[in-house]
Amino acid sequence: MAKDAAARPVVSRRREVGDASARSLLMTVLGEYVLPRGRPVWTSALVEALALFGVEEKSARQSLARTAAEGWLASERVGRRTRWALTPPGRRLLTEGAQRIYDFGSGQRVWDGNWLVVLVSVPEAKRDLRHRVRTRLSWAGFGSPEPGVWITPRADRETEALGVLKELGLADDAMSFTATYGAVGSEAAMVARAWDLSEVEDRYEAFIDEFTGLHPADGDPVLHALTLLVHEWRRFPFLDPRLPPKLLPAGWSGARATELFHGRHAEWTMAAQRRWDELAAD
Repeated sequence: MAKDAAARPVVSRRREVGDASARSLLMTVLGEYVLPRGRPVWTSALVEALALFGVEEKSARQSLARTAAEGWLASERVGRRTRWALTPPGRRLLTEGAQRIYDFGSGQRVWDGNWLVVLVSVPEAKRDLRHRVRTRLSWAGFGSPEPGVWITPRADRETEALGVLKELGLADDAMSFTATYGAVGSEAAMVARAWDLSEVEDRYEAFIDEFTGLHPADGDPVLHALTLLVHEWRRFPFLDPRLPPKLLPAGWSGARATELFHGRHAEWTMAAQRRWDELAAD
């Protein structure tokens, strides 16, 4: 059963979450604790983990139902209780996400100066499709300096972009090519129009401020801390295009944030996973 609310880590107002954030937190919990074990988990464990973030039981159960309706989870009744297992698509989704999250920020390739440019036009009336294009290509590290124009210094992302466009039914009318920046205009100005790097850096600084001095005790506090660490970090592959150092502002804080993430994750994982196993066993 859930512990008394007074025993839980304090959740500030900005950590109180609505339905959409509850579902996002649920995906973090599934990816960090359920995916590696490969076995079903009781509703009570998921509800109690989300309660650490101020998610009420009703909202947690709604998030489970909606995630199952989307095809990522399957439920099974065992007597009067319910347990949840990742579906094959759910496992693929979380496995790909985990790889992107934990690999993100590690290593730095030498850039040859070439840009991959993808041209794809989506009518203004098809707002949902435009949103899906933006979400998927942003996740792949692309930025858009002009409507219908997507760029990245990672030419090896062409296959991923093609897969996205095929899935969305846009590949036949799209175009791609690689090129170096020419003499007209400024490469730095193009980067500034494609990505809001000042916002990304602010987010990195906030991440560093939040987790640098955090030293949770075992039990619920460390489970809360590790989940929050991963949940906050998983946003950065959407936000940070991982541009070559030449294109970044001086004193870029992404490297410090990356070091902090991996250090805290290694420090907290064993205790947090132990607490999760206690919840799952209950």
